[in-house]
Amino acid sequence: MIRSILTTTAVLAMLASPAVARSGETLDVAAQFEIQGPEPSTSGYIFTRMGISETLVNAEADGRLIPGLASDWKVAEDGLSWTFTLQDGVRFHDGTAMTADAVVNALEIARGKPGPLANLPITGIAAGDGEIVVTLSEPLAALPAFLAEFRSQILAPASYGPDGAGVAIIGTGPYRITAMEPPLSLDATAYPAYWGPETQIKDVSYSGVSRVETRALMAESGEAEFVFGLDPASVSRLGMLDSVEVLSVAVPRTLLIKVNAGHPFLSQPEARRALSLAIDREGIARAVLRYPQGATQLFPPSVAGWHDDALPPLGHDVEEARALLKGLGWLQGSDGILTRDGERFALTLTTYPDRPELPLVAAVLEQQFRQIGVELTINTTNSSEIPAGHQNGTLELGLVARNFSLIPDPIGTVLSDYVGNGDWGAMNWHNEEFATLVGGIARGEGDDADRAEAAAILQDELPIIPIAWYQQTLAVSDKVEGATIDPFERSFGLQDMRWAE
Repeated sequence: MIRSILTTTAVLAMLASPAVARSGETLDVAAQFEIQGPEPSTSGYIFTRMGISETLVNAEADGRLIPGLASDWKVAEDGLSWTFTLQDGVRFHDGTAMTADAVVNALEIARGKPGPLANLPITGIAAGDGEIVVTLSEPLAALPAFLAEFRSQILAPASYGPDGAGVAIIGTGPYRITAMEPPLSLDATAYPAYWGPETQIKDVSYSGVSRVETRALMAESGEAEFVFGLDPASVSRLGMLDSVEVLSVAVPRTLLIKVNAGHPFLSQPEARRALSLAIDREGIARAVLRYPQGATQLFPPSVAGWHDDALPPLGHDVEEARALLKGLGWLQGSDGILTRDGERFALTLTTYPDRPELPLVAAVLEQQFRQIGVELTINTTNSSEIPAGHQNGTLELGLVARNFSLIPDPIGTVLSDYVGNGDWGAMNWHNEEFATLVGGIARGEGDDADRAEAAAILQDELPIIPIAWYQQTLAVSDKVEGATIDPFERSFGLQDMRWAE
């Protein structure tokens, strides 16, 4: 559960109090994410975004994989082993050397926790002379991309307890933690022994602020120089200020409805298509999200190889939706809600306020579903309730925002979400043809035609229902220069920023 939700007054008081006062030379970051603790499998994305921890492989803005803590890598001819050569002279923030043994230790611990590495066909990870070797039971062409995901971050052995649980974040990044108070804050300073380029800004801080109104006020008042996760109203207001620059970029993320395909009301594709047809995507995109257009398919154009321009687009047709449900035996009741065998077509849609646009969209969906006779109850709660409901089977519908490139090769997320039925993907849905196609793509045997066919299966059966393609928006103070948005959401780019002249 969220342990506390700060009011505007509380946040400003916290930032002004002597215990956490910032000097004029500290770059303050505010975002909606809580720090659950020093555990890379749960809060690791905060540590990689803040430049505290790093992965073996990095990704450029166009998705091209580039060296990180590994200077290069190669695969054997049979595809069953990969060798990653480690950068020279890298030291953890506790002063110890990043050895091959330390890298193997971090990856083996990551493999033992929930995350993408746990489901890969890895048979072993061995330390060599300045390198590690990963062996597989079957080829996996996207392995380097998996090692760019935040849960594959490399931490010093002292970061873990005897049971492998995270006890400290001792990374290799340009910044090292000087103080951390979960769930709301951390302070970091430039690491003088960093192996890469020197940072221009020495001190940075992070504040987890759940309320979007509070984050926007922090940007407006200058209490934070880098504010992440803004709603459309805040973007409009901040965009009129001379002291703040609003940045926005399309990212490979889709706002979608996660469907429990095992639910008796939702188990047939026709029912899921009816819900999809009830959604006015263009209206939601323009009136609520202020985006140029809604999603015509699951994968946005930025997801190279998976977006198919030839795929018939998702449509909006209330009458067709009603006809599909009538064909499934649903009849309109006296209050306009459909009934079948004495049961009302009533569902609960679970979402979360971490992304401020989600509750707004949920309210619109409630109205649009009612037009076809479906009663929707909105449950706005902590984001952890989505995976929890997936695991215990109680989730009916979940409104989420899913990034298809947290693993820079989308095959990683596709495998996890739609073959492995991962917590943020399909629920109680399986298609053998789809699984075969995706398995071939993962081994490096597939091509764009196979990706297009896989996308068409998702479009036809709708185990998830796309609504809008994402734009990431943030506010940056005019006190700093060099800010950019990473479309893969791997980094805030603090190490590339500098104080304005």
